[in-house]
Amino acid sequence: MLNSDDISFYLTRFKGLSITDAIALFKLAQTKKLAAGDIYIHQNSNYQKVAFIKKGLIRMYQLKPSGDEVTLMLRWENKFIASHDSIILQQPSRFIYQALEDTVLMEIDYRKAQPLMENTPKLSALRNEFLLAMLAESMHRVESFIMLSPEERYLQLVREKPDIVNRVPDKYLATLLGITPVSLSRIRKRIATPAKR
Repeated sequence: MLNSDDISFYLTRFKGLSITDAIALFKLAQTKKLAAGDIYIHQNSNYQKVAFIKKGLIRMYQLKPSGDEVTLMLRWENKFIASHDSIILQQPSRFIYQALEDTVLMEIDYRKAQPLMENTPKLSALRNEFLLAMLAESMHRVESFIMLSPEERYLQLVREKPDIVNRVPDKYLATLLGITPVSLSRIRKRIATPAKR
């Protein structure tokens, strides 16, 4: 159950909801804490929960047959996290979601919230906004791999979250960008070294 500080925090994040709608939603919510290294969503699980990250950082990754890990997504404060597979496709997660830092989430069971959202227009709009944001983010990632160079993808990530390079190990950032750690190091060196005239 959420305390009054949690409720105050989330009311500022979900502007536009009436107090009645917010309270109905908060009754379904609970605070979940993860320690750095904890797995939030296991591969092959059908985890039907949606969470808002109040504090911390979560990485979505997959293990290749070789044993190498490939990072596909990073989520941090004030962002939502959920298994795209379980929520949108109604199938077990192909990925692992792991806390990279001590993390605090506000979590709602998506299945239990469905009846409430279907009968409350503002909550239904919030759900649709969330699902569209998940889809848009996936499309944006695909487009960035087609349209941008690895260096441009790195600069885009740093613009969006400047402190990310201090919070995520290089090996995870490199696979997120689709490059090797050596290539990431070269990109950083190029950016740091002014071009000669």
